[in-house]
Amino acid sequence: MINFNGTIVSQDANILTQNRAFLYGDAVFETVKIINNKILFLEDHYFRLMSSMRVVRMEIPMNFTMEYFEEQILSLVKNNSLDDSARARITIYRNDGGYYLPQNNTISFLIHAIALEEKFYSIDQKEYEVDLYKDFYVTKQLLSSIKTTNKILNITASIYANENGLDNCILLNDSKNVVEALQGNIFMLLGNKLITPPVSEGCLNGVMRKQILGLAKKIANLEVVEQVISPFDLQKADELFITNVIKGIQPITKYRKKEFTTKLANELVEKLNEAVRVA
Repeated sequence: MINFNGTIVSQDANILTQNRAFLYGDAVFETVKIINNKILFLEDHYFRLMSSMRVVRMEIPMNFTMEYFEEQILSLVKNNSLDDSARARITIYRNDGGYYLPQNNTISFLIHAIALEEKFYSIDQKEYEVDLYKDFYVTKQLLSSIKTTNKILNITASIYANENGLDNCILLNDSKNVVEALQGNIFMLLGNKLITPPVSEGCLNGVMRKQILGLAKKIANLEVVEQVISPFDLQKADELFITNVIKGIQPITKYRKKEFTTKLANELVEKLNEAVRVA
């Protein structure tokens, strides 16, 4: 079952041959985590979605409030008996019509959800190896900071990682600086300084990125900064980790010949779960 424009229907009902999301990647999306029938970081997801729609000049319906956004996702989750723990994705796409130039800017949306095995966040202790992806680069522009369905770079880089026995790849921007990983933002611990690239470098304005920045700033003797990271900096790091809303924190244990500790990542996961339980 899927939620199509507020109505729960069978998945086969949404085969749309004129769908602009399919034809042109004319869509934006949010992926959220639900625990105990509650959307984590609801406001951050909703306002990022609204901002993304404005950037690509989609019309925002008057009824598309945060309460409506929440209701539509949770109604699907409840219908599919996934209230306990789930991930849901809402995709907003411009309605049919036109070629590159749309006939109008009205929108439709689709929501689908699946169960998650783990309710709260945890650290996977297995080896996690990454390397740079240098075939294509992320551009330093506003469109790179929002979640659109134009993800062919991430797809080709994921194939590259799979073909080379890697768990992930680190993406670079057109200035050859570190931007993010394939599925999330990247953080680097160097001494007592925790660094993540600024959004102006072309990285996603991540919801979990925001949570981790806030939690890290409360740790004594830890300096938290947003600054440019070069590929050469990575091998000097004490820790590297990736963040996204579904996984939380994924420590990187190996980059080329350098291996990393996971102490700060473990501490931040504990603080993240404390915040989630209180919220």
